[in-house]
Order: sequence, then C-alpha cells, then structure tokens
Amino acid sequence: MPKNRASNSIREDLRRAVRDDRRSFIVFLVLRALVVITLVRCVLTGRFEHVLLCILVLFLLLLPSFLESKLNIDLPDTLECILLFFIFAAEILGEIDSFYLKIPFWDTILHTTWGFICAGIGFALVDILNRGRSASIHLSPAYMAIAAVCFSMTVGACWEIFEYSMDTFMGFDMQKDTIVQGFHSVTLDPTQQNIAIPVEGIESTVVELADGTAVTIEGGYLDLGINDTMADLIVNLIGAVAFSILGFTYVRTRDRHSFAAQFIPIVKDAGPHEDPGLAEKV
Repeated sequence: MPKNRASNSIREDLRRAVRDDRRSFIVFLVLRALVVITLVRCVLTGRFEHVLLCILVLFLLLLPSFLESKLNIDLPDTLECILLFFIFAAEILGEIDSFYLKIPFWDTILHTTWGFICAGIGFALVDILNRGRSASIHLSPAYMAIAAVCFSMTVGACWEIFEYSMDTFMGFDMQKDTIVQGFHSVTLDPTQQNIAIPVEGIESTVVELADGTAVTIEGGYLDLGINDTMADLIVNLIGAVAFSILGFTYVRTRDRHSFAAQFIPIVKDAGPHEDPGLAEKV
C-alpha cells in the first residue's frame, strides 16, 4: 500500500507539473529527446567522451525542477525554458556540435545569457530574503538591482577562474584563443622604465619548440585567452545589468503580469508576512 501511495503521489506531481508548466515541460521533453539522439550518434561514431557529456546533460535538464522542489520556489515558464535551452546550447550544440568554432559569436551569446540568468537567481535570492519577517534590513529596489549584478559578476568571475584552471592544469582550451595583429608590452622596453612598447602590424608568428619543430601562426599573434576572458566578463555584465533593470521595474510594481515577472522566481505558498511593500524600504 505505501508503494501504491508513493506511485500515485509521483503521478499526481507529474500531472500537476504538466498542467501548471505545460510549455516548459514540452521544451524539456523535446530537448531530452534530442540529447538521447545525440547520445546514440556519439556511441555509433565512437565519441565516448561525448557520451558522458550527454549523460551529464540529461541530469542537468532536471536541474530547474530540482531547484523548484528543494527550494520551494516557482520558476516562471520563460525563465525555465531559457535555462533548459542554455544547457542544451552550451553542452550539446557548443561542445559536441562545435558551435563554439562554427559560429563566431556563440560563446558571446551564451555568456550574455548566463549573466542574465545569474542576475535573476541573485535577484530572486535577495528578494526572498528581503521580504521575510526575520530580515533585519530591507533593501530598496536599487540596492537589490546592484546586489543582483554583483552576484552575477561573482559567478562569472568564478567560472573564468575555473576555465583558467582547466586550461593550466588539465591541458584544455576553455579560454578560446584570439588572433591579434598587435599588442603593447613593457617587457620589451630596453630602458626598463615601465614604458609600453607597441608591436603592431603582425602578419604571422613562428613558435620554435624544444625539439626543433616550428609552428607558424598565420594572421598575427596568438593571444592565449585574455581577450576571450575579458569579452566574457563584459557581456556577462551586459546581461546582468539588463536583468537588474527588469528586476528593478518588477519590484516597484509587483505586477505578476508584467514582462519582468516572466524572469523572477517566486516562493511557493508565500505567507502573509511577505509584504511587497517591504521592498520599498531602504
């Protein structure tokens, strides 16, 4: 009997999820099917490292539902769909189908989206704490927006540190290289007076290895990740600021039918102590 009750409870939860979050559930099923197809394709082509990545993505697609269940929050359909598409675009399209190399701005688009999503998470966390009865300080909408940007940039910086660590210690190339035609360096200053010496108009560079092999880099000088890292952080900031503006307008009105509300997670079964007016206090 307990097993029957548990099965009935699971079925009821599934029916409720389909009824309440129909759009995100359909997106979840479609993306999950595409991941399974990709997994089979990787098995047939012998790309077993990609098979493991596909299995990881199957679990990551469950992340929004897991967060809703464990944190007792409700993710709006729009935000949940963005999360699902982001996971699929970053891992399946980006890594397995090589969109990072095939589409020049693919990495930029994803980092902008990631900055937007992280700002939403940070804003929601501050908003939930801000409206609780036990909170001793209630931040104004402007401070909440600033906190969301700071949270997003912190996560973005930690990710760049992770990429650098993987490249340095594991031999990866997560910080994609950039071909540049010039740079400035104080290392080349013969007077040692900390003067930046320009090196411009680079057409090609030759790297000589210890075994005598020469590697020619056509088109300029190979920048090892600096431009990529800074570009990622800049677009992360753009995405974070964009969300914070939306969050600011939402907190001012608390209109659940507004455009901004489509990206703001809310607490399920919010109690009466969660007074929207508290957010207006400094």
